Amino acid sequence: MLENLSDRLQSIFGGLRSKGRLTEDDINAAMREIRMALLEADVNFKVVKSFVARTKERCLTAEVLDSLTPAQNVIKVVLDELTRLLGETDSRLVLSSRIPNVIMLVGLQGSGKTTASAKLAYLLKQQNHNPLLVACDVYRPAAADQLQTLGDEMGVRVYRGDGQDPVRIAKEGVQDAIDNLRDVVIIDTAGRLHVDEQMMQEARDIKEATKPDQILMVVDAMTGQDVVNVASAFAEQVDFDGVIMSKMDGDARGGGALSIREVTGKPIKFISQGEKPDSLEEFHPDRMAKRILGMGDVVSLIESATKLQEEQMEAEQTERMMKAQLNLNDFLEMNKRVRKMGGISKLVSALPGGDKALSQGQVDTSALDRMENIIFSMTAEERLHPDILNGSRRARIARGAGVSVTEVNQVMKKFNETKKMLKQMMPAEDMSSGRKGKKGKKRRRRGLPGMPGMNLKDLQKIQDMLDQ
Repeated sequence: MLENLSDRLQSIFGGLRSKGRLTEDDINAAMREIRMALLEADVNFKVVKSFVARTKERCLTAEVLDSLTPAQNVIKVVLDELTRLLGETDSRLVLSSRIPNVIMLVGLQGSGKTTASAKLAYLLKQQNHNPLLVACDVYRPAAADQLQTLGDEMGVRVYRGDGQDPVRIAKEGVQDAIDNLRDVVIIDTAGRLHVDEQMMQEARDIKEATKPDQILMVVDAMTGQDVVNVASAFAEQVDFDGVIMSKMDGDARGGGALSIREVTGKPIKFISQGEKPDSLEEFHPDRMAKRILGMGDVVSLIESATKLQEEQMEAEQTERMMKAQLNLNDFLEMNKRVRKMGGISKLVSALPGGDKALSQGQVDTSALDRMENIIFSMTAEERLHPDILNGSRRARIARGAGVSVTEVNQVMKKFNETKKMLKQMMPAEDMSSGRKGKKGKKRRRRGLPGMPGMNLKDLQKIQDMLDQ
């Protein structure tokens, strides 16, 4: 969206870099070009005026003009001021201790509220929340159906209610969340083609009825600087807490994104760049400023790569578990999950009689630490291929971990028992070739020992519940 502005600014900075030293005339000329670039990007003219004035004042100091790299200092000043314009610091969505948290979305019709509601629900679900979507747009045809379809796609429950009273539906939705143990309620309100008193009164009534913890305004980034006028009207009437900029992947000039914080004082909390459920991102002013100036966004790239790598590693581990081909690195990962759940003490205390066993010292709470020390004393090859651990290797590992060979043998015994248990839970047919039993039917899958009917899928569901 801001590609044209980015190209213009980079061209301006390219001209500055070609000069060894900068004069006041050079700075003035560059500021005029920056002013024109921002206005052409549809940034609010008052915002442009104050931005250029602040930037020019800082660039005309002796610290910049007399430095060895004046052009780089000018770029740094512009970067700082652009970051300040966008919000300076991140403004995250902070949920209160109230259960359920209520988040109300407002905005004009066509701004993307319904889609943003579903994407926000998906984002919160990824953060281990249990959201409920409430369809309060009773005017736009099929608005509730659209939200229902999106909710079904993302696995999020949608409360639609009965009748045509959005205030009543909102109140009932909050009560439904309480009854069904949902910790976040997202209310999708109705919009209009323009700001009117009826729309504002309805938003105020819903706000009064549900007492939302956060009110987020969804604005269409493609509407340009007119979005500032809309946001200002909402700020006066409803007093929202932050902005979701939708359709940031469009081809409009995008000046609204640069204007809204300066004019309304309200931070941009999220931006939406695409149609996929995971296309709603937290807004980082410094990263956006660097993108506009052509500096890239390495941090976001690293975060995406890390997430992809974690998903790939998890998929590989799941595949090894399905084939009962665990290695000791997987064993370490299991221990890490136990720690995430609170460690052995918390797990045991949740069992009947667990607190008593802990108080009497019947549970060795340091077992995980010793097990990890032993595995960390192994080489990478030994962790991947535990079968090569002969007597001399085990003696070396014991010396490295400061334990006895007996304790090393006990760890390996537990590891082999885990592998054996996984094999017992596997389907009876050959897992690699998918052979079938007699009469062309696949043999029945065995359940967990002592737990009739419970198979690996059931175990995975339990693991997912524990992870959450």
